Amino acid sequence: MSDNAYETGRLNLPFVGHTTFAKSPVVSNWNEIDADFAVLGVPYDMGCQYRSGARFGPRGIRASSTLFSFGHSGAYDYEGDTLYLQKEKVRIVDLGDVDMIHTNTEKCLENTEAAVRAILKSGATPVILGGDHAITAANVAAYSEEEPIHVVQFDAHLDFVDERHGVRYGHGNCMRRISEMEHVSGMTQLGIRNVSSSNQADHQAAKDAGSTILSVRQVRKLGLQALLEKIPAGKRYYLTIDIDGFDPSIAPGTGTPSHGGFAYYEVLEVIEQLAQRGDIVGVDVCEVAPPYDPTEVTSILAAQLLMNTIGYIAHHREQKALGAEA
Repeated sequence: MSDNAYETGRLNLPFVGHTTFAKSPVVSNWNEIDADFAVLGVPYDMGCQYRSGARFGPRGIRASSTLFSFGHSGAYDYEGDTLYLQKEKVRIVDLGDVDMIHTNTEKCLENTEAAVRAILKSGATPVILGGDHAITAANVAAYSEEEPIHVVQFDAHLDFVDERHGVRYGHGNCMRRISEMEHVSGMTQLGIRNVSSSNQADHQAAKDAGSTILSVRQVRKLGLQALLEKIPAGKRYYLTIDIDGFDPSIAPGTGTPSHGGFAYYEVLEVIEQLAQRGDIVGVDVCEVAPPYDPTEVTSILAAQLLMNTIGYIAHHREQKALGAEA
């Protein structure tokens, strides 16, 4: 945007207007998506085993994301001397939310998978706002007609339960269900700690399925570069970020908080490197439960993380395209 347009157009402060993600335009017809990134809300929390409330996550993240919409000419990162998210280069749209059928888990997840398939068909990159972590199995299932993906999970919990009392699609089952999908080439599970949602046998099953599992303390001991060596390079990555992967001191608004979690930059730096080393083809943020955080700091963290992730993906795709042309 030119300086003249900045001075003559609307100021459009974060607290005015409609609360779409980063004040992006709405697309209500999911057969006519024309964008680089399509934001989709999945207000589902029927997979929770403890505190519900993640159904309000998409609204909370959207409201907080307006804080990061106040960049008329992009987002400048002075540390990297890089301008991200220039509106003329990065097109983001908000598709609204998947329809939820209360008490009907199967239909809710079917609706979610169909919506993500619509995004992929359009060529846009899905950016999905949860919802509890059960939705991730549906998100990843939608990639079955795409090239293989490597799933990178940030989470306090392994989520590798097979079945308990007939439950196979709760928020503690999602990574087990993902491991069974033929189009998933591998998994890296980061941040796993404390009393988890999975028992010792589930951890062994995850390892047998080829997953790399690292706790927060193991990640810190390795350091960034050694950690990256454990994640296959040059892959198509799907990122699933459970907000309880972060320490509850910075992300208290979640149903199952677990102390000893990641700090903000520990996760952000991994994401930036993955965007450079491969191609991030989808991302979700789950388990944000605004009712447990009146300060809204959890939703702000989720929104800021997603804005940076979109910026990294778009920037490194552009750099790779320029390098291919050279």
